Amino acid sequence: MPAIICMLRAVNVTGHNKIKMDALRSLCESLKLECVQTYVASGNVVFVSKEKDLDGLSRRISGAIHAKVGFQPDVILRTTAEMRRVIAKSPFAGRNAIEPAKLLVAFLAGDPGKAARDSLSKLDMRGEELHPVGSELYIYFPNGMGRSKLPWPAINKALGVPSTGRNWNTVLKLREMAEALEKSA
Repeated sequence: MPAIICMLRAVNVTGHNKIKMDALRSLCESLKLECVQTYVASGNVVFVSKEKDLDGLSRRISGAIHAKVGFQPDVILRTTAEMRRVIAKSPFAGRNAIEPAKLLVAFLAGDPGKAARDSLSKLDMRGEELHPVGSELYIYFPNGMGRSKLPWPAINKALGVPSTGRNWNTVLKLREMAEALEKSA
């Protein structure tokens, strides 16, 4: 059975939009998702499902969270195969001196299109390196994410679609969890 990686936007950040991971697992199980596992407390869930309509599933998960805890996060889903492609298409693959903890992948709810990519290319990236590729935005922070001066409001406006970011180590771990679930399901 296919595994699906679910990433919630802005969950358990600075005391806002709190949801405990055991409650999130139970909520996903109540939606008939199977073998539900969470990873760290920032809204990462991996499960197996025969569901083919991922947009509909994303809305169901978001709506169920809203009904349960009172806030409605953006929910971004990727299949195991899609996550493999995200890793394979990294514009930083094969480059020496790239530190995984300084590499972020912003998962977008959809392909923002050429106009959005053109708008992004005109922004002052203040030393960071951004590469939009399909429904992902790869960002390298040479001085660390905590020191970034990226103009996030302008980036979000240019993209025009919801997104949520994960560091490279988390991306690799979520793919690993999904692959293990597919083998065991």
